Amino acid sequence: MDREASTWFREPITDHLYQACRITGIAFSGQSEFQTIEVMDTLEFGRILVLDGKTQSAESDEFIYHEILVHPAMIIHPAPRRVFIAGGGEGATLREVLSHSTVEEAVMVDIDREVVEVSRRYLPSWHLGSFDDPRTTLLHQDAGAYLKDAEAPFDVIIIDLSDPVKGNPSALLYTREFYQLALERLTPQGVLAIQAECADYGRTQAFTAICNTLGQVFPQVYPYHLSVPSFSGDWGFALATLGPDPTLVSPKEVDQAISTRITRPLRAYDGVTHQGIFTFSRAVREVLEAETRVLTENDLLVVT
Repeated sequence: MDREASTWFREPITDHLYQACRITGIAFSGQSEFQTIEVMDTLEFGRILVLDGKTQSAESDEFIYHEILVHPAMIIHPAPRRVFIAGGGEGATLREVLSHSTVEEAVMVDIDREVVEVSRRYLPSWHLGSFDDPRTTLLHQDAGAYLKDAEAPFDVIIIDLSDPVKGNPSALLYTREFYQLALERLTPQGVLAIQAECADYGRTQAFTAICNTLGQVFPQVYPYHLSVPSFSGDWGFALATLGPDPTLVSPKEVDQAISTRITRPLRAYDGVTHQGIFTFSRAVREVLEAETRVLTENDLLVVT
């Protein structure tokens, strides 16, 4: 679409549903080796990063997405020191990881150097200089290839990738094979967190498939969710853990860990939020159970 010719950004949510927001400017528009990259200014969500026509994060609510992706996994680990991030080009996932005082090294691997460079220049409030933190190791290569050769294990692995669409370079990182590799690179109390697509009632097929695939590899998988307005509704995540059950951690314990570990104020995540994100409505639970039965019967374990 010629963005300059239109004052609206129209994003397909399904084949029959669009979300549209008014554009006030185009800060950047270009093509990397892997995808189209656009940075737009909008009236509704502020500045947004768009890859291949899909919103990746928005100035108005990126803190919700990134805090909820990162902190539940980090908090339930007793002392996360080494963290691996797959994707996360904006640097906001890295920002949240580095806010934990226990972290000694964060290895971020994003295959698309151009996305990181665009984010570094145009999205400073996302990364807050985290790319240049001395604890950061930033690499541009395939995350699966990196993990295959990695020697030292990680306490937490966070997978912050674009949608698992066929042909997208991230699609192979939503597979059973990649999750098995991630499992082998975790410490004994290790935790993996992943963005897991839409969790809205009636649009949970990808969410179910991701959680089901994780469950073929990890002994414990905990789906969770929270509303992200710029993503047009409820967004899904999942924890796969070798350690504590996140649903048994009390709000008081979460708040205590936040106060002692995290070096800057949070806006979305606290003990009460932690308690609520693992609870789904009856309607959604029934759909997830039905979709899981179908996936199991058909052995359809991978989203592509």
